[in-house]
Amino acid sequence: MERKGPSSGKRDWLLGLLLLAATFLAYRPAWTGQPLWDDDAYMAPPELRSISGLGHLWAHPSRKVQYYPLVHTAFWLQSQLWADATVGYHLVNILLHGLCALLVVRILRRLSIPGAWLAGGFFALHPVMVESVAWITELKNTLSGVLFLGAALVYVKFDRDRERKHYAFALVLFVLALLAKTSIVPLPAALLVVFWWMRGRIGWRRDVVPLLPFVAIGVAAGVATTWVERTFMGAAGADFGLGFAERCLIAGRAFWFYLYKLLWPANLVFIYPRWHVDARVPWQYLPAVAFLITLLLFWRLRNRSRTPLSVLLYFAGMLLPALGFVSLYFSRYSFVADHFQYLAAIGPMALAAALVEKGAGVLREGTRGWAARVVGGALVSVLLVLTWRQAGRYADVETLYRATLASNDECALAHNNLGLLLMNKGRDDEAMSHYQRALGIDPRFGDAHYNIGLLLAKSGRDDEALAHYLKALNLDADHAKTYNNLGALAEKKGRPEEAVLHYQKALQIDPNQAQAHNNLGVLLARMGQADEAEAHLLKALQVNPGYADAEFNLGMLAAGMRRESDAITHYQKALHLNPRHAKSHNGLGILLARSGRIDEAVAHFRKAVGIDPTYGDAHHNLGFLLADAGRGDEAISHLRKAAEINPDAIGKLSDRAHALAEQGQLAEAGSVLQRALLLARASGDEVRILAITQALDQLGRKSVPPRDGPGAAAP
Repeated sequence: MERKGPSSGKRDWLLGLLLLAATFLAYRPAWTGQPLWDDDAYMAPPELRSISGLGHLWAHPSRKVQYYPLVHTAFWLQSQLWADATVGYHLVNILLHGLCALLVVRILRRLSIPGAWLAGGFFALHPVMVESVAWITELKNTLSGVLFLGAALVYVKFDRDRERKHYAFALVLFVLALLAKTSIVPLPAALLVVFWWMRGRIGWRRDVVPLLPFVAIGVAAGVATTWVERTFMGAAGADFGLGFAERCLIAGRAFWFYLYKLLWPANLVFIYPRWHVDARVPWQYLPAVAFLITLLLFWRLRNRSRTPLSVLLYFAGMLLPALGFVSLYFSRYSFVADHFQYLAAIGPMALAAALVEKGAGVLREGTRGWAARVVGGALVSVLLVLTWRQAGRYADVETLYRATLASNDECALAHNNLGLLLMNKGRDDEAMSHYQRALGIDPRFGDAHYNIGLLLAKSGRDDEALAHYLKALNLDADHAKTYNNLGALAEKKGRPEEAVLHYQKALQIDPNQAQAHNNLGVLLARMGQADEAEAHLLKALQVNPGYADAEFNLGMLAAGMRRESDAITHYQKALHLNPRHAKSHNGLGILLARSGRIDEAVAHFRKAVGIDPTYGDAHHNLGFLLADAGRGDEAISHLRKAAEINPDAIGKLSDRAHALAEQGQLAEAGSVLQRALLLARASGDEVRILAITQALDQLGRKSVPPRDGPGAAAP
């Protein structure tokens, strides 16, 4: 049993604090890192940040992310503390990683393995761990790691004292670790390896029987995860149709790949190239054969030392869930990833630290401790610098994907995701080139077809966009966003009934598709179905409480129903969510003007045109209010701008005046014609000035003015 004196305890506290400080320092470049791939899905979306949302996270495994409810709960708790601010998420990940390193130290010391603190330093600061720590999504690794190592530590204590409370506590920690990530399933096997290393044999009653409940629970969790991966994550189809021989080839190659990256952590890549596996190619069997030869050699050497075989078995066993025998969605892009060896790396790291300690032992007794500290300190310092550099790649999406493509230009996912980022920045040509490159690498990449469709629709090439949307659906019939965009295209082409069907299909696939609810709500409002429209717009806000467009559209709906106080409230909420929402400023300005609050209305129209100088309606409204206030020059400036932006506005106003006059509302028709006259004068359109003047003269004689149109104003 491990014993400590007072001075030893203080030293351990000091070393522990130094290790945590070094860990936080090494990951400093990632502290403020932006959300990366999948992060937004894991970081408790707004619609799931309520208590009912927390229940949904546990009850429904179909959220398009892996079903690890404890991880989702941890994200839910963090969302209550810092919402979408990424610093908090990163610091929690780093802290959990540091705790894992301290638990590694504690376990190795309990097992009397030399170099425990050095092994903890290796684990905390090795750059191969950066993917697990700097990537917010991989809270799965750090949280499950703390629970896994905690369960192992407590079980080792149970192995010595056989107290039931320690057994029960270890079992609870194991179950919690499974709820965070099922890759920790091999824990019982890892413990048996440790016991064999300690005692040279495995006892059925002492060693195996107590671990059978762990095995049963772990197998059940593994089967459940495999089902979720195939059913909800898409780990099925041609990319996953590998035979047993091919999976063995992947496993053999992956084993040596991971070991190599631990020994020489150069050229670490977020997504490594996906190997071409062919069981007909003889050389591809070499890594698997080399593994079997090494295993046999270490078995033959077991009587001299059980350590090499124990480390080999631990490393391979902990890697087993990620060696290719189980279909994981990520393997569509690559068969290996740094985060897959997060816990497996402990074995080789412990061996390396022990070798450094033992190597120092061959020196004279007086220099032994000094030599071990110098060598260990040098290694840890190098690792810290490498981790600092690697963590910098995770600072933002563009940096990460450009670094990935620099090492793996054949990564379709990186091209597609980089294209999405560039499109959001308005760099459409660059985005298109990356989407096309992604399809050149993988013609079955449905997301790239969808994103090309977005770009084409944005530039008005609707027929080409439609073709790509249909290709995306052919590859993934349940792509809700594609149906939403098909609805938008149908609506644009004047086919509202078809658009409704597309929006409804999108919502059938994903009832939490806020944009589809919003689009369907707006369309139903135009079709006169106000109650259904309001229900969908409210649902959009329930799904995404930060959806400013949905609040604005509710304001428009309320204004059209003469519920002006409700409309003002919705416009104000939209501006609270997005102070630069130009349409809400314009809508609020209209309602304020109607209620006589002219100065406030002018202020909102000014903000609208300041945000969007091409917003013709806001220029119209501002110009008319300024004209009524006697500020002619400024009014003319805005009305001229409005006429430039929307030359047809004069005609629409004249037609509106005609309709009002037909209904006998001559005074309002005259007011509308006065506005049209102001616009015509601002634009210098002499023909229309004359036509509108004649129309006003007819109104004065209480007759209906003619409609504006080609030739309508001719003498």
